[in-house]
Amino acid sequence: MTNINRIGLTWISFLSYAFTGALVVVTGMIMGNISNYFHLSISQMSNIFTFLNAGILVSIFINSWLIEIISLKKQLIFSFILTIIAVIGIVLCNSIFLFSINMFILGLVSGITMSIGTFIITHLYSGSKRGSLLLLTDSFFSMSGMIFPIVTAYLLEKKIIWYWSYICIGAIYLLIFLLTINSSFEKFKTNTKNSKETKEKWNFNVFLLSISALLYILGQLGFISWVPQYATEIMNIDIKKTGSLVSGFWMSYMLGMWFFSFIIKFFNLYRMFIFLTSMSTILMYCFIKSENFLNQQYIIISLGFFSSAIYTIIITLASLQTKHPSPKLINLILLFGTIGTFLTFIITSPIVEAKGLYVTLISSNILYGIVFFLSILIYFNKKYERVI
Repeated sequence: MTNINRIGLTWISFLSYAFTGALVVVTGMIMGNISNYFHLSISQMSNIFTFLNAGILVSIFINSWLIEIISLKKQLIFSFILTIIAVIGIVLCNSIFLFSINMFILGLVSGITMSIGTFIITHLYSGSKRGSLLLLTDSFFSMSGMIFPIVTAYLLEKKIIWYWSYICIGAIYLLIFLLTINSSFEKFKTNTKNSKETKEKWNFNVFLLSISALLYILGQLGFISWVPQYATEIMNIDIKKTGSLVSGFWMSYMLGMWFFSFIIKFFNLYRMFIFLTSMSTILMYCFIKSENFLNQQYIIISLGFFSSAIYTIIITLASLQTKHPSPKLINLILLFGTIGTFLTFIITSPIVEAKGLYVTLISSNILYGIVFFLSILIYFNKKYERVI
């Protein structure tokens, strides 16, 4: 494989995460405008966006089988066509039913592309280099999540109608399409053929890593989703300061990804997993127990930094459990992580209603603690397998 082709494929992976990040993050920015457009309440409109998450969940679930029927290149080209149809549908539709269908299509495209992006990195690179590149790839989700709210805010300020945000997001897929038609995917045809011929054996660590992915994402989103409410209602902090807590978390999260993408190659991934989960668990507990806003700011920035590499390390460790990781293995971790996202409000909202915000944040901290325990179990399980 030529170096130019490798670079092109790597950028497809980067942009696949940027596309998903833009779709997910821009929702909160334009929800009010869309609800006014369709004459719905904010709560009704928020339910409509579950179609986006459902599309992502479904596509990640089916993609491990889809890859054996349709080549990666054809999937990306077909996804580009679906993106054009969905964006045109969003621009032209006056029905909330059609809008829901178009959001589901964008979710499908997003999930398929993101799982392909992860699969490309795991097969182009190996060992610590793989972990480093996966972290860099994941950082494009956060980067896009920072850029597109600024773009959307500019469009709304200039009184430009909300659906132009989706047209701008569609431009990311145009870049993916241009890279796709100019790249060779021959290496992956051989890999998928080999994975079909040789039956892959999954060890117990694959199951433990899948559970870790679900609990980590559920804990993280459960925590960061309710921090604003906790800060305003329990800590009596004004809304502007509350916003700085969340933005500080995501900014340090992105910086942490960049930092660990260079550092991770020098350390044992299993030990790094234990270290980062332990630090994150302690920092989250310190944040919940702190009664000083300035301390909370420092703690949440540290939490974002130390927790940034956990999910990518889980994916990397899963890919290292077998000699040639199949699409099914990679998609299994992505699927469990997406289930964690999907369950966030389904699980945390009843806790908030029944027990309050403090108990909800403690619940997230407990989930982080369980992931720390699982990281130790995974480490010793791997050592035991080597002894055998």
